Amino acid sequence: MLTPFDDYPVHQTALPVAHAGGGHPDHYDRFWFNGYDEHMFFAVALGLYPNRGIIDAAFSVVRDGVQRSVFASGRVPLDRTRTSVGPIAVDIVEPMRVSRIRVDAPEHGLVADLTATARTAAYEEPRATRNDGTYPLMDVTRATQMVSWSGQLTVGGQSIQLTATGSDAAGDGGDGDGIGGDCAGGDGVVGVVGTKDRSWGVRGLGDPIPAAPRRMKPQTFFLWAPLNFADECLHYTVMEDENGRPWTETAAVLPVLGAGDPVFGPEADLGIRRLRGVRHDVRWAAGLRRSEGATLLLGPGESVELEPLRTFRMKGVGYLHPVWGHGRWHGELVVGAETHKESELDTLAPDCIHVQQVMRARWGDRTGLGVLEQLAIGPHAPSGFRKLFDGAPARPEA
Repeated sequence: MLTPFDDYPVHQTALPVAHAGGGHPDHYDRFWFNGYDEHMFFAVALGLYPNRGIIDAAFSVVRDGVQRSVFASGRVPLDRTRTSVGPIAVDIVEPMRVSRIRVDAPEHGLVADLTATARTAAYEEPRATRNDGTYPLMDVTRATQMVSWSGQLTVGGQSIQLTATGSDAAGDGGDGDGIGGDCAGGDGVVGVVGTKDRSWGVRGLGDPIPAAPRRMKPQTFFLWAPLNFADECLHYTVMEDENGRPWTETAAVLPVLGAGDPVFGPEADLGIRRLRGVRHDVRWAAGLRRSEGATLLLGPGESVELEPLRTFRMKGVGYLHPVWGHGRWHGELVVGAETHKESELDTLAPDCIHVQQVMRARWGDRTGLGVLEQLAIGPHAPSGFRKLFDGAPARPEA
């Protein structure tokens, strides 16, 4: 099957471009973005599953104690440049430098026209591969990039302007005097910042493939921490087994781009400083699987302290969602939405344990903002998790 991309010299095999992942039904290709300041958080996900014939997307905002989400799902377009479904679109304005997010769902209280501009070059994380015997549970490549945001967002009828100095909410008849200011609380990076995450490969999707029961017990421990600072950024990620042994990890310091700096290729890679031996200390909330804070231990005498400001449940963009999980067939085009109070989601329900927390980050004299994504399923001895979804034990008093 030929598509417009076959007119470009981008082929990796003898097959046309539309034939992806060797035909594996769990092959995916996804855009993921987040954006935040001290007052709000938003995320967008758009994924294509060519061997299932599905495209889906979601957009979600947490603000004023409420998480609002809109979801869309439909048949995947043959033309891979059509990265939109229903009211949600992701446009590549300039590859790896400028992206545009458009959401048109006023009936669900969400409208957006937002531009993400690269703050750092794209960083290729190590390929993450995990097998259960001969079956590939995960085989993924991810490119992570810090971004700044501008544009207009409407949430629940309130209009919010995203600028270089933060998110300014005028609302209906409001005075527009600003709620944002310096998003890092004084001397850090300003404005609404976030992360662009492009990933592709094989990972578990919505409806499982019929097969014999897996021999490997369900277990995931995943931390992902892209952190924005004014002069340079820090990125850390790790996946561990039940005993706390990492099976994939990376940590890197990413310089902030100057005018005309490259965003990909060997010249961009030269400025990246990779760190070895980084460790983490997550302080889990008693009875839950989300943090009350964390420390990244970079080396002797150097650490980053993470203070939670807000918690986003990743179900808002489809992760572990019982209905809108990724790669599920709903029909030719189906749109849905939901609204939750944040307090209603602070539970051990399987669809609520995958979170991203907006973190105030302190790294020596630097103060910045970032996120700490957390997904812990099953046992993890260092954290005190023993069962599939038990909560963290109470920490001993100092």
